[in-house]
Amino acid sequence: MTSGTTESATVNTSADLVVVANRLPVDLQTLPDGSSRWKRSPGGLVTALEPTLRAREGAWVGWPGVPDVDAEPFVEGGLSLHPVRLSAGEIEEYYEGFSNGTLWPLYHDVVATPAFHRHWWRAYTRVNERFAEAVAEVAAPGGTVWVQDYQLQLVPGKLRELRPDLKIGFFLHIPFPPVELFRQLPWRTRIMEGLLGADLVGFHTEGGVRNFHWLATELTGAMPDRDPEVVRVGDRQVRLGAFPISIDSTTLDTLARTDTVVKRAAEIREELGNPGRIILGVDRLDYTKGIDVRLRAYHELLEEERITVDDAVVIQLATPSRERVEHYRQMRDDIELSVGRINGEYARVGHPAVHYLHQSLPREELTAFYLAADVMLVTPLRDGMNLVAKEYVACRPDERGVLVLSEFAGAANELTSALLVNPHDTDGVKEALHAALTMNDAEAGKRMRTLRRQVLDHDVDHWARSFLGALGVPVPDDQGQA
Repeated sequence: MTSGTTESATVNTSADLVVVANRLPVDLQTLPDGSSRWKRSPGGLVTALEPTLRAREGAWVGWPGVPDVDAEPFVEGGLSLHPVRLSAGEIEEYYEGFSNGTLWPLYHDVVATPAFHRHWWRAYTRVNERFAEAVAEVAAPGGTVWVQDYQLQLVPGKLRELRPDLKIGFFLHIPFPPVELFRQLPWRTRIMEGLLGADLVGFHTEGGVRNFHWLATELTGAMPDRDPEVVRVGDRQVRLGAFPISIDSTTLDTLARTDTVVKRAAEIREELGNPGRIILGVDRLDYTKGIDVRLRAYHELLEEERITVDDAVVIQLATPSRERVEHYRQMRDDIELSVGRINGEYARVGHPAVHYLHQSLPREELTAFYLAADVMLVTPLRDGMNLVAKEYVACRPDERGVLVLSEFAGAANELTSALLVNPHDTDGVKEALHAALTMNDAEAGKRMRTLRRQVLDHDVDHWARSFLGALGVPVPDDQGQA
């Protein structure tokens, strides 16, 4: 799906398997000459689902990434893609508003205060209905639909009304919040009823399963079952389950072994002046990620003279995110102010203490940064999974490096050999960072080997097969058994 032109193959309008997500796996790009093309958008979800979709001649329903565009269904990379039109106003109210101004902060433990606006909710409802109607037209009789993430939580219920013949799965890619927080949502029952339209509702962790089970029985007419991972809705069973998402770890492991990446990692160290240790942070610029936490811990270690800039420098890669939202602009200003303060106090000419990049990097370059880093700091205040932690582990075939990981990331349930920290405890993060910087090679190697076994054995394909298997979807033989 790297070409800029669509293929002449026939679009599948009766697909046995349909994936529906907020975005298509391609973006519509406008070229300098005014023409447009489709370009593949990177993402683990596409990598995980492409083989199964192709094997079953499946379809993908989603927004093409550009407002007010009417695009006909087309085939790209062997997949039938069905664009859903969204207006600029709907993007503002459904996506930036309800999805990311209401649900995102609420589901991330109210790290920021959610806003509850009725016109946002109306837009969210309207767009979810449009997605459900688009899927209903594409899915084959008795087919399977896999709905993705928090932007589309009403789709399963609406789709159940339109097409009761379908098998419907839903997976939430962000945390499902504690009961007390979810109950703040004015439209809490409607959301629960929407999700209960699915046959299988999946979460990253068992905690999400427990929270959902309690709310389903409290807020709706759902009845508990003897099986704690089942609720009954009328004459239907809705199964619940934890399916921790992962990455394409084998591909990253292979990439990290290439001569190009190994050479580039050495160059990065040299460009930094060959410091004793390199500390790396890689995050989307979001208030949930705890970037300020790790900068404060590093700053205090310098202040206390427990380390020097010759001992350890920080590289913070911050991918741009939601630049139009005032809260995010203020957060970026605060982080850059902290970076400037640390460098102003401790850097030398040509030797910054913190190297800050507010940009996205190509996959090969990012892999080289992972390979160059001695310590990886992943300190979100709340995260559904956090794939960066797993990417770092996959990119360490040398079995070196230390991962410092927030216990409030879903990945902490699996990556127990990391140094786990409470990101709200600055002293705890500081001590873990110091321990990581001073850890001997034998201890670091033992921890990394354990982490790598987990990440390489439980990759994104394993995640997809587990979910689809639980939904009762046969998986192609070349992907193994579900």
